[in-house]
Parts: sequence; C-alpha cells; structure tokens
Amino acid sequence: MNNTATLIDTATRSITVEKLTCSIGAELSGVDLGVVARDEELFAQIKSLLLEHKVLFFRDQDFSRAQHVELAQRFGELEDHPALGSDPDHRGLVRIYKDLDSPPEHFENAYHCDATWRVNPPMGCVLRCVETPSVGGDTIWVNMALAYENLPAGIKEQIKGLKARHSIESSFGARMPIEQRHQLKERFPDAEHPVVRTHPETGEKILFVNSFATHLVNYHTPENIRYGIDFAPGSSNLLNYLASQAQIPEYQVRWRWTENSVAIWDNRSTQHYAVQDYWPAVRKMERAGIVGDAPF
Repeated sequence: MNNTATLIDTATRSITVEKLTCSIGAELSGVDLGVVARDEELFAQIKSLLLEHKVLFFRDQDFSRAQHVELAQRFGELEDHPALGSDPDHRGLVRIYKDLDSPPEHFENAYHCDATWRVNPPMGCVLRCVETPSVGGDTIWVNMALAYENLPAGIKEQIKGLKARHSIESSFGARMPIEQRHQLKERFPDAEHPVVRTHPETGEKILFVNSFATHLVNYHTPENIRYGIDFAPGSSNLLNYLASQAQIPEYQVRWRWTENSVAIWDNRSTQHYAVQDYWPAVRKMERAGIVGDAPF
C-alpha cells in the first residue's frame, strides 16, 4: 500500500492528506476545522476529499460547540436524535457520554449506517472526541461501495430491485417499555430503502443494509419461493449474508481516538462500529448529524 502523504495547496494554506488503508479513510493535517465553515475554498476541498475517501480524520481540533455546529451545517441542515436528544444550547449536537453513571448500552457496537430507520437517513456526521480512554474505544468504518462492487455476480442479480425494512423500534426501541416503544414507532414508522442505493453525488452503487434492517420486503416472488415455507429462511439468510459484508477487514479502517480528534464521514456510503471494550473507562463524544435525502 502506498502511504505517501499528498500535499494539496490552496490559495492560503496546504493540506496534507495521508491515506490510512487501501480502501477507505484519510487523515488530514494542516487544517483548522474551526475556520473551515467560513472558508469557501477550504470547505470545498474538504467536501471533495470526503467524497473520495468516505471518512476523514483530524487531530488536535480544539473548537467550540458553536463552531462544531457551524461546520456541520455547511454540509446541510442538522437533525435531532429521538433517543439521545440534542445539547440544550446547540440544536443538532448530540452528546454521547459513556461514564460511570451511563455504562455502554451495547447498541453502538454493531455495524450500522446512522438512522436508516428515517425516510431520509443522514447524509453524514461530524464527530469530535471530548474524552477517551488511554486505550480502547476505537471506531471502525467500512466502505460499502467496495462491499457491493465485490459481491458475486449472481448475488448482484438476485438483489437488483430488492428493498429492506429499517426500524428504530427493533433497535433503540427494544430497550424501552412497550408503551414507549410503540410511541417511538408511531413517531418514526419503519422506512423502506433499496438494498442497493445509488450515491447522489458520485453515482456509486452501495450495499445499503445494516443492523437496522429487519427484513426484505419484496423477496416473495415466484423465482425465489417454491413453497411458502421458503420465504422466511430464504429472505433472512440473504439479508444476513449481505449485512455480514461490513465485517470484512479489507473494506475497513480503524481509528484510535485522542482528545479533540474529529471524524467526518459520508453516511450514505459507509457503515461504522463503535468498539465498546473500555468499560469502566470514560469515553465522551459529541456528534452533529446532517440531514440527508431519500435513498434511490
């Protein structure tokens, strides 16, 4: 693998771009994210690099919550999270704090795209580390465009046109009392998305099923079903196989957090997994999720 750093010159500064794996992820230096939102040229360069590498990493970014929100808003409108809530002074900024009073709930440590239970899942996220363990608490990202590209031809043909149901009730809602769970589903009914989505900016085909997907909704065709009993195992086995592609190391990058490090990722073309191996150490993150569009 060629890890040689690339130097990109702008009118006022130089950005160093170092690829972290052959398939996904780059670390950028020479960038102050606190000023990116107010610099058209610099933001355009960051956006272009994000589309190319799918997740960008930065160290030593000591900016304010207001600047965090301002940066994320350059990509689009921010969204609230129904289960986690927003910072009271900064709408759209979610505090994900895991300390002795709030041990890991074990819903982040699954391969997932954020909020695919929404009709319009997030376009992406800006995540900053506030406090991290001395070891542990890494996050993994996965290139799901490459995961689709490497599928066997027969599988690609089989999943063409298939859609999957995505549910907040079966994920965040699963730990709630039944009344709250039903109320949550009323607010956010299950969404249906194509199993293979097209990236609206790059045109890439992306394998778009993850741990929020409960089942394939239009699998029951004469080609797939000999008898009714074939439906459940046939559909679930295929969905499980597709979801398992995120676990392939060749599609992944793993990031070790340090205080004031930042990740910006494209939620349309990636999945991620927050490794929860650090309890009872403390891990505090702040995230701004950016509203996306309906997958097609």
